[in-house]
Amino acid sequence: MLKIVSGAQTGVDRAALDAAMACGIEVGGWCPQGRLAEDGVIPDRYPVTELADAGYSERTLQNVIDSDATLIIYFGYISGGTEQTLSYCIAEERPYLLIDAEELSRQRAGERVRRFITDKGINVLNVAGPRASGETRAYDYTRAVIASLS
Repeated sequence: MLKIVSGAQTGVDRAALDAAMACGIEVGGWCPQGRLAEDGVIPDRYPVTELADAGYSERTLQNVIDSDATLIIYFGYISGGTEQTLSYCIAEERPYLLIDAEELSRQRAGERVRRFITDKGINVLNVAGPRASGETRAYDYTRAVIASLS
């Protein structure tokens, strides 16, 4: 049974959680102390756990470590926290899949993610990518990709 986790930041993170919850897929993940996100406090409807004395980077690392693999969605190039997620995956030798949303349709991305989950035997998938302020297309694209997994 697949579980989707993220840090519940705006954009890709929340889209993954929203899509999974709408499809009846278990969700979770770590968030910074204080449930911080760029739009304030992460709403209670997202069942993420505060990581004590932690900020964004510590939360990102913990989600990478506690997952079987990480899906990284990006738009053209990787930067900021998304780039940090990739660096953690490499440093921790954790499997990851990169999806360039500018290159792949939502349908093709969903097919690749499903194959990745099956081929790697993934039970817990961390989903990461740009926040809403950095990429306005992130939410809709990610929600469609994750919804296609159910």
